[in-house]
Amino acid sequence: MNILFIHQNFPGQFKHLAAELVQRGHHVTALTLRVKERTRWKGVDVIPYKLQRRTEQKLHPWVLDLDSKVTRAESCFLAARKLQAEGYSPDVIIAHHGWGESMFLRDVWPAARMGLYCELYHLTGEPHTNFDPEFPSRDAAVEPLRIRLKNVNNHLHFDQAQAGISPTQFQADTFPAPFRERISVVHDGIDTRALTRNPDATFRTEGGRELSRADEVITFVNRNLEPYRGYHVFMRALPRLLRERPEAQVLIVGGDSVSYGARPPKGQTWKQMFIDEVRGQIPDADWSRVHFLGRINYERFVALLQVSRVHLYLTYPFVLSWSLFEAMSCEAAIVASSTAPVVEALEHDVTARLVDFFDGDALVDETIALLEDEAARTRLGQAARAHVVENYDLRDICLPRQIAWVDQLGATTL
Repeated sequence: MNILFIHQNFPGQFKHLAAELVQRGHHVTALTLRVKERTRWKGVDVIPYKLQRRTEQKLHPWVLDLDSKVTRAESCFLAARKLQAEGYSPDVIIAHHGWGESMFLRDVWPAARMGLYCELYHLTGEPHTNFDPEFPSRDAAVEPLRIRLKNVNNHLHFDQAQAGISPTQFQADTFPAPFRERISVVHDGIDTRALTRNPDATFRTEGGRELSRADEVITFVNRNLEPYRGYHVFMRALPRLLRERPEAQVLIVGGDSVSYGARPPKGQTWKQMFIDEVRGQIPDADWSRVHFLGRINYERFVALLQVSRVHLYLTYPFVLSWSLFEAMSCEAAIVASSTAPVVEALEHDVTARLVDFFDGDALVDETIALLEDEAARTRLGQAARAHVVENYDLRDICLPRQIAWVDQLGATTL
């Protein structure tokens, strides 16, 4: 088949699927904003497109999100029409539609079958909104209206798409009927063969200290350090954790920007705001054991997980991070928040220790308990890996299911 991928940051969640489809003999193309020149990636013809420049117009703030998505959709539509003029016609379009690009593609190719990567439908009820009382909506009555308008993009895609795929049950279940019935739950997949326990792993900090499994290493990983991923809860727990574990080395991975949720006050970062809040409670000697690593390459990231004695993971009710499953695959002993998406993947005292998202003392208590109990760490880590291998393994579980989903989509009669 001719298969067209749409993702503003291709390959994104499609990095394994797209490459595998090439290996199976399909002709795979991608339209993306990520590259500037046409290129090939693992056999995929990767074609760039540019956003259209428009004269600024005044918009209602509630529709700024839709305006951005329509701008991307128009730009992608024009690039698609150019491909059509060159004779290209996809049998299947697979799109992460969250940024709007794929909105008009079946106007170009009405005979193509479309499958959507359904990351999240924005719900207005608790706990999806106002989960964290520290960061309430500016106007609780208005917030549901704004969020409903964010779903216009979802609804514009539902009538065009024949199927959807979501990585977790939690994410799929945010979508409304009847489209929910067309969504298959298949995770992106974890390469459990590459992500394994390594007793000989080492990790060198920016200061030059080499850490190994012999060290008391605690890890905390996010794409960006922000409240949606519990950074504020973690930082407020840090003074006590450092005080009670004088040998602990704390490795923190994450950028200074915002991936989800509200931005910090102008001119500030969430990272620095919460450093400033707790720094006065932490002596310099203890602070020297805290290592902010920023964003690191994947090889260093895997080594970090492999030297971790306890890995901490907190999240609002939202999309689960790949890093959680990667830590599980490396047999990390995990302490995590007992929020809805987490309890889908982890079970308390079976594969991890779960605590209330807001309970920093419980986070410290469970972390210390695991640091002092090697047998419990080993038991939980082995059970976590077994669960990932059985349910989220890339080669044996997820990729075959993704391929079957694509095959079924291609065979769908319009």
